[in-house]
Amino acid sequence: MNPLKRLAQLGQSVYLDEIGRGMLRSGDLRRLIDEDGLHGVTSNPAIFEKAIARSHDYDEAIAALAGEGLEVVEIYETLAIEDVQDAADLFLERYRASDGRHGYVSLEVAPNLAHDTAGTIAEAHRLWARLARPNVFIKVPGTVAGLEAVERLTRDGVSVNVTLLFGLQRYADVAEAYLKGLEWRADQGLPLHAIASVASFFLSRIDVAVDPELDRLAAAGGARASEAAALRGRTAIASAKGAWQRYQEAFGGERFARLAALGARPQWLLWASTGTKDPAYPATHYVEPLIGADTVTTLPRETLDAYRAQGEPAPRLDDDLEAAAAQLDALADLGIDLDAVTARLEDEGVAKFVQPFDALLDALRTAVAKKAAG
Repeated sequence: MNPLKRLAQLGQSVYLDEIGRGMLRSGDLRRLIDEDGLHGVTSNPAIFEKAIARSHDYDEAIAALAGEGLEVVEIYETLAIEDVQDAADLFLERYRASDGRHGYVSLEVAPNLAHDTAGTIAEAHRLWARLARPNVFIKVPGTVAGLEAVERLTRDGVSVNVTLLFGLQRYADVAEAYLKGLEWRADQGLPLHAIASVASFFLSRIDVAVDPELDRLAAAGGARASEAAALRGRTAIASAKGAWQRYQEAFGGERFARLAALGARPQWLLWASTGTKDPAYPATHYVEPLIGADTVTTLPRETLDAYRAQGEPAPRLDDDLEAAAAQLDALADLGIDLDAVTARLEDEGVAKFVQPFDALLDALRTAVAKKAAG
């Protein structure tokens, strides 16, 4: 069996970390749904910058929207919403057949709102209303400002993908915000079943940040050099397993059971940033150890293709949980402050989305200017 379809049999949703008008118009996305059992799609400003600014797939649409007098931000938003709607329509059958467990497409609020709670809430509501699809997520960065937004949007019945999560405490705070939002709705007698949420825990960027420190310690020699070398490439997976344990604590007890009895859905963990950055690691490095039911793995196209060719699916998420916790403790013993690392990664993550978003708007301004010049 296709290893990607086997992941679905094991209860894990497979999303593609890519969207674009070319793959929608060519039937490529439809083929991935049919042949690979794809369950959803994620997008972010960097993905849309690549799709819109680095291809000619949108030239006619940009010219038409510019002719209507739309500002560049409105042009971007219109293009992105059309793509997300079209993709969501392709997944609608899967969404309905799974009673809302699968089939979601994500659209992110503007990244410059990452530290603006009120702005995030307002834009999320506006995008949610414009998309007008049951099987979409509004992506909200899991910053301190984002936590309040997650709770409020959940109260309001908006399905949220909480993105840019790197640290275990921040992940626990996100789960708490979601639970509080559900509890508020339950206390008001409002329905819970239609609300879905995922928490996107980023992986490869953690190892990119920690591995050089481990390499430095290993190269320095001494009593703990071999321990540092042995931890290379393990921090992200260990962190993900730690997040999984916290997920079980948040959604496995009486508190959530009361909400589940009213129709609430747990906030699934979504493994993000699964493409390997270090050529020393196999392409499936961040996929194989984190296979488990009621989770999502989001794969860039190269990783999706690699897993189809060489994946060896088996349920492994519950394996070696104590060893994973010990690995995180060992980092602290080596003097690596993982909390400081993940805080820096959050800041860098916001910047990495702001930069392509600004570049996309600049490209649209250039296109609009050319249109105006005739």
